[in-house]
Amino acid sequence: MAVRIGFYHLTALPLEQALPRLLDKILAAGHRVVVMTGSEARRDDLDDLLWTWTPDSWLPHGTARDGDGADQPIWLTAAEDRPNQADVLVLTDGVVPAALEGYNRCLTLFDGRDEALVAQARRQWTAWKAQGHVLTYYQQSEQGGWIEKMTVNAEG
Repeated sequence: MAVRIGFYHLTALPLEQALPRLLDKILAAGHRVVVMTGSEARRDDLDDLLWTWTPDSWLPHGTARDGDGADQPIWLTAAEDRPNQADVLVLTDGVVPAALEGYNRCLTLFDGRDEALVAQARRQWTAWKAQGHVLTYYQQSEQGGWIEKMTVNAEG
């Protein structure tokens, strides 16, 4: 089954500012999310961030340290676990899951100032296109919003 995959090219705001905004919108739309990071240290940093990302709000989330994964609307992990039965997968740090089964949507966020991450995103675009997924490329505006630049399917 084809998964809708969005490539989010960070050019104005760093991941730490862009990710909470995206997660807030995903939750508001009624979805559950897994955020996969490249390391446990990054997972822990994002865990801390989501408690205090704005002075008057927080995003409900958890990690393996917290337990109760099935109850967590957002699950932060450096592994490929999905205890909350999320339908949206968010990838950071250039990580690539072994499979996308069970997800309807995947967002991969990459820093445009990091040439290695840009190259990784290009390779992953090619691989996922060959697998028949629907791909959309978004570029960040100067204000930190998202502009859709291109959508392709396996034939496009």
